[in-house]
Amino acid sequence: MTISVVIADDQEMVRTGFRMILESQPDIEVLADVVDGEAALAAVAEHRPDVLLLDIRMPGLDGLEVTRRLSGSDRPRIVIVTTFDLDEYVHAALHGGASGFLLKDASPAMLVEAVRAAAVGDSLVSPAITVRLLRELAPKTPAAGARRPGEPLTERERDVVRCLARGMTNAEIAGELYVSLSTVKTHLANVQAKLDARNRVEIAAWAWESGLAATTT
Repeated sequence: MTISVVIADDQEMVRTGFRMILESQPDIEVLADVVDGEAALAAVAEHRPDVLLLDIRMPGLDGLEVTRRLSGSDRPRIVIVTTFDLDEYVHAALHGGASGFLLKDASPAMLVEAVRAAAVGDSLVSPAITVRLLRELAPKTPAAGARRPGEPLTERERDVVRCLARGMTNAEIAGELYVSLSTVKTHLANVQAKLDARNRVEIAAWAWESGLAATTT
C-alpha cells in the first residue's frame, strides 16, 4: 500500500529535503508541498493524504490552528515538525490530535519512520523527545481537570501506560512486563477506549497530567 503525504513548511529547503527523502521510498508518495497553513488545508481537501507533515511556526495560519481545524475523524494523521526539542506549543498540538513529533534535523531514516508509523496509527515516533516534552509541560501536581477513564484501569493497564508514558515501544513494554506483544496491544486498545483517546500520544499525555506516569509500581 502506498502512503500519501502532504508537506507543509515555510522553508523551501526543508520541503525540498523532505520530498527527496520520502520520494526515494517505494511505498511513499508526496502529493504536494506547501508553504503555509491555509495552503495545507487546501492541499488536504484536494488530495486527502494519509499523512500531513506540519510545521508549527508558519506565517498566517500556524500548525496548531491547522491541527485544530483537521480534528475530524476523516482527517490525515498529523506529524508535527519542529525546530525545538522543547516548544510550548507542542502541548496544544498534542491535545489537538497530532500523532507524533519530529525534529527538523532528524535523520532521513527517522523521517521515513515517522511517516510510516503515523500511517498505521502508531504515534510515538520519537519517544525520547515526546516524553521530555510531556514531562516538562505536565503540571507539577496531578491536574484536577485531567480526564477520568470511562471505567477504572486495571493494574496491568496502569503498568502498560506508565511504560508508554516513559517512551517505551510496544516491544519494549512487552519485555519490561514479561508479556506478549499482542497482550500489550490489547491493553493499550482497552485503555484508549476507556479514556476515549485518539492515539498513543493522548494516552501518554493523560498519564503525565493525571500523575500516573510519575508513580511507581
